[in-house]
Amino acid sequence: MNMTLDGFCDHTAMTADDEIHQHYNDLLRDADTLVYGKKTYQLMESYWPAVVKDPTGNKPIDDFAVLIDDISKIVYSRTLNNVDWKNTELKNELIKEDILELKEKSGRNILVGSPSLIVAFAQLELVDEYQLGVHPTVIGGGLPLFKNIKDRIDLELSKTKTFGCGAVMLYYEPTKGSSA
Repeated sequence: MNMTLDGFCDHTAMTADDEIHQHYNDLLRDADTLVYGKKTYQLMESYWPAVVKDPTGNKPIDDFAVLIDDISKIVYSRTLNNVDWKNTELKNELIKEDILELKEKSGRNILVGSPSLIVAFAQLELVDEYQLGVHPTVIGGGLPLFKNIKDRIDLELSKTKTFGCGAVMLYYEPTKGSSA
């Protein structure tokens, strides 16, 4: 999940350079499934399939478009009636056992790309690793990443990755005995 230095999630407030796109390309190549909520799904679906059809000429961006277009996607929404993006399944309820079954059979990573679902997965103790991309941008307000967390989650920093643009990827794992 990308966030500003002051802790807000706003995809439109940050600029992903080629190095960051390449990082996410590698992440998608190691994953089986991408999970979205309605808002993030609609944001991504409104942009990336068009890039597949009409590439930008920027290799990391065009590669990302193909990878995200091809990956299996699950959208959780109680208000959407259908989804049109290829390889996308619509579900109206997040059920812990369904995700555990998916984790067991997939063999590769399941990525959660929506702030509300990160919170829901955390509360259900389904998160193995948090990857937080902190960008050198301050916007002063917006959607906080961990809005509506009810139970404390203790994390341990496992590694970091610094990008030339000043963004930092922080990798955290829930500590033993934590609620996540």
